[in-house]
Amino acid sequence: MPASTIAIVAIYLGFALLELWRSNLFSKEEQSRDDGIVEAISMTMLLAVTQPTVLLLAGKIADTVAPQYAGALSGLNIFAAIALFLVLDDMLQYWWHRASHSTPWLYNLHRAHHNARYMSVRLVYRNNIIYYAMMPSLWMSGVLIWLGLGWVYAGYIVVKLLVITGAHSDVAWDKPLYAKKWLSPVMWVVERTISTPATHHAHHGRHADDPAVHYKGNYGNLLFFWDVLFGTAKITRTFPESYGVENLAPATLGQQLLWPIFPENKVMDEPVGEGTTAKVA
Repeated sequence: MPASTIAIVAIYLGFALLELWRSNLFSKEEQSRDDGIVEAISMTMLLAVTQPTVLLLAGKIADTVAPQYAGALSGLNIFAAIALFLVLDDMLQYWWHRASHSTPWLYNLHRAHHNARYMSVRLVYRNNIIYYAMMPSLWMSGVLIWLGLGWVYAGYIVVKLLVITGAHSDVAWDKPLYAKKWLSPVMWVVERTISTPATHHAHHGRHADDPAVHYKGNYGNLLFFWDVLFGTAKITRTFPESYGVENLAPATLGQQLLWPIFPENKVMDEPVGEGTTAKVA
């Protein structure tokens, strides 16, 4: 097993054990029967099927189109190589994520990630199966690996998982640091550089009138800097009162995993309040 794979498994299990100890990993408030099913299937499909298939296919396609460039960047300076992944993987994922919150058909592919009414490491890979297969940043990572940067990707993906797993966990590592006045300048830089629990939890908040909620922004995955740069950042150092999707009919199990094969549910359990608008969050 590659060292990067071992590191990824260790990081995820570490956060999971912390959540098991400090909160409740397997039984969240407002959890439904479908939640565990969606998380188990989507995570298994991504890690075992979608991600390796996309990375392999991207390289195969590139090799067919321009075989002379295979391994062309293998001698690239490590800082330049990291910059390529930050732009062509992480920044591209920012724009894909942002588009998913402004385009209804893309949001239906991303809806499962926000359907949970809680935060947890369980949400890291919770998405429609087709969503990941279409993700442009994953295909670009495959091309960069084909170009000879697999050695950089092995370390890059470990750091990225460390950040996004910590950002989704309901054990907020940043909260006690905000309480220390002498750390405030350091946290000012940190929260504008990488995704933190406070900034990412805001993106998962349920109600727009909650001051800590910003579901129309805070799209960054590894780098929160993209939100700062492109004007979608909201930093409050506080946490939403509740999580989930506002003003949309509950998504069915089939819709969450395989929309559009399973159609969108448009039947509301409760009527939407007067004057509110449906959320494409």
